[in-house]
This record gives sequence, C-alpha cells and structure tokens, in this order.
Amino acid sequence: MTDSRSSAPLRVGLVGYGLAGSVFHAPLIAATDGLVLDTVVTGNPERREQARAEHPQVRFADTPEELWSRTDGGPGGDGLDLVVVASPNRTHVPVATAALRAGLPVVVDKPLAATAAEARELAALADSRGLLLSVFQNRRWDNDFRTVRKLIADGALGDVQRFESRFERWRPKPKGGWRESGDPLDIGGLLYDLGSHVVDQALVLFGPAVRVYAESVIRRPGAEADDDTFIAITHASGVHSHLYASATAAQLGPRFRVLGSSAGYVKYGLDPQEQALRDGLRPGAAGAGGADWGVEPEALWGRLGAGESPVTGGGEPVPTLPGDYPAYYAAVAAALRDGTPPPVTADEAAAALDVLE
Repeated sequence: MTDSRSSAPLRVGLVGYGLAGSVFHAPLIAATDGLVLDTVVTGNPERREQARAEHPQVRFADTPEELWSRTDGGPGGDGLDLVVVASPNRTHVPVATAALRAGLPVVVDKPLAATAAEARELAALADSRGLLLSVFQNRRWDNDFRTVRKLIADGALGDVQRFESRFERWRPKPKGGWRESGDPLDIGGLLYDLGSHVVDQALVLFGPAVRVYAESVIRRPGAEADDDTFIAITHASGVHSHLYASATAAQLGPRFRVLGSSAGYVKYGLDPQEQALRDGLRPGAAGAGGADWGVEPEALWGRLGAGESPVTGGGEPVPTLPGDYPAYYAAVAAALRDGTPPPVTADEAAAALDVLE
C-alpha cells in the first residue's frame, strides 16, 4: 500500500525570477511529476505578475529568509522540500548556505560559487547534514551533447583525440546587467557563464584536467568583463579539449567538432530547448512540444565521417537525440524521494571551478 505522504508532490521554493528562474527553472519544475512550484522569491512587482500569470497557484516571498521557517517539509508536509537558487551569481553561496543550515535540500544554478574551495565547503555542509546539493548543469541534456556522448560510448569515432566545443554569439554591443559586470563579486563574464557549461561537458566526457591554458579577453568597447574566451584542457585521459565562449563571433563555428582515430563528428546549431522555453512552450504540454520536445529537424543533424568536410557533403548524417532538460528535475525528484544520486554533484561543480580558476 502506498503511503499518502510519499505520493504527495514535493514543494519547491524558487529564489529569483529573472532569466534563469522564469525561463529555465520554473517551467521545468512545473512540468516534473512529483514536484510543485510552491513559492517564488522576488520583490519585483513586474516579475510577480509574470510569475502569477504563468503559475497561478504560486505563493510569494520578498526575501529568501522568509523560506527558512518553511522547513516542515518531507513528502506530504506543509513546508518546503527543496530550495532552488536562481538569483544572481554573487548570492549563490550565501543563499545555498542559509538553506542548508535551515535543513532544506538545494539546487543551485551554475556557477555554484566563485571558487572551488567555496563549492567544496558547500558540499561538506550538505554532506554533514545529509541533504541534497545539486547544480543545474542543464547543458548535459542538450540534444547535441547527448548525441556526442552516445557516439563516443558506441566507439563510432575510435579513440577521441581532440574535442572542440563552442558557445558563440554575435552581440557587438554590451547589454549591461550583472552578467557583464566587471565587479569580481558579481562573478560575471563568459568564463563563468558559458564557460561553466563547456568545461563541465568536457570533464563529463573525458575526465579530470591535468593542464589548462586560457585566453580571456575583453573586446567590445565599454565592456567590463570577458566577452571572448578560449580554454584548452589536457585531460588525464590524453584527450585535448578546445573550448570557446564568445559574444563577439561574427561567424559562428560548429557547436561541436570531435576528432577521433577513425572518424570525426561535426554539429552546427544550438539545442532547441532554450528557445522553446523562451517562446513559452512547455515539455509535455499539448500542442506545445509534447512528444516532440527537444527534437530538431533533419537539416540540422550533424555528420560523421573521415577525410571530407561536412560543408561539402562529407560524412553521413547522424540523427540527433532529443534534448531532455526535464530529465534533470526528474532525477532531483527521484533523489529526494528514493535516495538515488543527484544528477549533478557539488564535487563535479568544484572540479569545473578548478579549471575556471
């Protein structure tokens, strides 16, 4: 017989309703079986109206501190069961620390912290209290990354020798805001933003780094933080990763180019899930993704081959696996209910921060 408490939805408090909170976290939480978006922390009236329109049953709090009293959670309880930190980077460590000390499991948007030492301190705090601490590295569930991972696992490339990964954009004028702030406390710039993704993906695929070289440059007039960054990693496995994050790329390169001893794989374009979420589409919603969530058209499939350029028709098209951002919060829910491992650990985030530092 099923315990009614174990079947009740886990209540989530979301700190922040800017880009990360409104576009990524809130929709994915709401779409996950076993989770319910209970409270949004924002004092911004416009963001409250947006959240209320998108999630009519949600409650609000002005500050994270208002959440700490709601700790009588657990399946079926009246309090919160999880806090998600999607506020500006400089708040990640203090808010996550306070939540853990209040006895609440935590998900933190990347980057977890400014330093690996801070990340490991948070991990130790979570471990000492027996609480989940996970980092939202949604790009592990990008369609192209899932495809690369499968090709490597299947041996389709032979022994991988070089891995190229790019998040390139053309934004010749700075947009401003804390993400482009030059204040070190804001943890802005592309190194910690998109760099957090490309480094995490490289470490997931090829293991620990033994040597790192980087070029981190400010190119745009008026910009305060790095907007064109290159990172080269030599992995203990012998693979070399070349990683690019740029807002100043007038011509965009391939998202991935993976070169192995028997074949290479080249893939252009970005996973469609972020744009779908920005457009108001939701995974599983009728007429708004549903079974086609994360699927891209055949024209965007990457190509696998050797000796020819994919631009001139070399290689064979490889069906891209569907992107699956919903898998992250499904794994979080399973970890809270069943004690399974979290989808991304704080120690993994610390390893990526070792590289970024």
